[in-house]
Amino acid sequence: MKKLKIIIVSILIANFFWSCEKDDICESGTPTTPRLIIEFYDNNNITIKKNIENLVVGTDTEVAVLKFNGVSKIEIPLKTNVNLSTFYFRLTTSENIPTLINEDKINVNYTKKDTYISRACGFKTVFTLNANTGFSVTADANNWIKNSTVLQPNVLNENETHVKIFF
Repeated sequence: MKKLKIIIVSILIANFFWSCEKDDICESGTPTTPRLIIEFYDNNNITIKKNIENLVVGTDTEVAVLKFNGVSKIEIPLKTNVNLSTFYFRLTTSENIPTLINEDKINVNYTKKDTYISRACGFKTVFTLNANTGFSVTADANNWIKNSTVLQPNVLNENETHVKIFF
């Protein structure tokens, strides 16, 4: 009797795996909602990439979401439930002791479109930065970000740079 139960359970488990359709499993490497790709450049020589040191990126609701150190390119996620994401780009003294040096407020204004991927993967959201207000730095008395340029307003993937920041 015990062997019969084991055989029945084995058949049920095997049948479960054989009955899966290709569309029931979201394969790794399937495109998902892309992040905004930002590259940093030297404001004195705008063709030279410049590494950012001790950058903390936060939102209005979260103090520190992402930390970057010694990189010239970063990826930040945009909100999928609204058309505006606000970030605070904070330069700090070090990654281990985050004493604030300077903070710039960034607004990313966009339209969004949900695109169906598959039954297993669901939807992904793609973004289009608005023409004049797609990426803006709120001016203050001491901005460390000197300028920015939108290179690619369509945020469809993470294979290209969307925004350049000069500092």
